[in-house]
Amino acid sequence: QLQLVESGGGLVQPGGSLRLSCAASGFNLDYYVIGWFRQAPGKEREGLSYISSSGITINYADYVKGRFTISRDNDKKTVYLQMNSLKPEDTAVYYCAAARYLRGSGGLDGNNYDYWGQGTQVTVSS
Repeated sequence: QLQLVESGGGLVQPGGSLRLSCAASGFNLDYYVIGWFRQAPGKEREGLSYISSSGITINYADYVKGRFTISRDNDKKTVYLQMNSLKPEDTAVYYCAAARYLRGSGGLDGNNYDYWGQGTQVTVSS
């Protein structure tokens, strides 16, 4: 059974860092694009970053560019999201998602993904 599991969330002070992990089981992560998304209460889901199956293509949303870094280790079947300089407005549930292929609207559009994890809560507060 194909499964994605996020971990690494928690409570952090403004300016702090967290590293989220997205672990895959039941499928070969090597062939999938992986994206990171988040959803805050009362807000729409927003795309943060994605990484191609090879790791060569990476893209970030403007609101996290320079603060977040995506990476993948296919041997460990894991994709990471390093988050630095966290702000209170980064508070949300963070999700990873997998897509075999991306359609025209690109990797920051959650509608292009087929499989989702259950999410991990990130809270940025003093």
